[in-house]
Amino acid sequence: MTETNPVRHIVFDIGRVLIHYDPHIPYSRLIPDDAERAEFFATVCTHEWNLEQDRGRSWEEAEEVLIAEHPEKEELIRAFRVHWPEMVSHSYDDSVAIMLDFIENGHDVTMLTNFASDTFKQAQEKFPFLKAPRGVTVSGEIGLIKPDRAIYDRHVDVFDLDPAACLFIDDSLANVEGAIAAGWQAVHFVEPAQLKRDLNALGLLENA
Repeated sequence: MTETNPVRHIVFDIGRVLIHYDPHIPYSRLIPDDAERAEFFATVCTHEWNLEQDRGRSWEEAEEVLIAEHPEKEELIRAFRVHWPEMVSHSYDDSVAIMLDFIENGHDVTMLTNFASDTFKQAQEKFPFLKAPRGVTVSGEIGLIKPDRAIYDRHVDVFDLDPAACLFIDDSLANVEGAIAAGWQAVHFVEPAQLKRDLNALGLLENA
């Protein structure tokens, strides 16, 4: 965390900061055996495969690629998109309250997220507070992804931000480091109480 410049722009990540995300929620029902389910996520619907949807690949193409490689798993592969709403099971209310308090108290709040375009729209309908900030950069809509430098620069340009005055909050250490490399300040989100401590250390909770 860097404290050399006053923070004028607060930028929130979404998944595992404001809302929960866990693909095991539906798949614990679809593949009850823990070892079999772990193997499925390690070899079929992998994190790297899903990240390409965050980069802008369509679900149709994503499914086509995997089904060609694993035809016997077609139903389970298609289940990822079908049951995606279950994976975002709940919001982190304490984190959401912090964000909404910032907005209510006049802070400039935006969001920067790795998210597929269509599932992000679903998330906004399920969690209306995702419409509260001034705006959002969604990786799947622009074909750029954290922690690549380009997405941070794009966010700054679109929302007319001063990078040195930006504070980024993300659960991924790699994404935090990417923001710092782009000239931002950043904190690594672990849980809301820790976030409050970090924000208090920056003097940001005094009027929030």
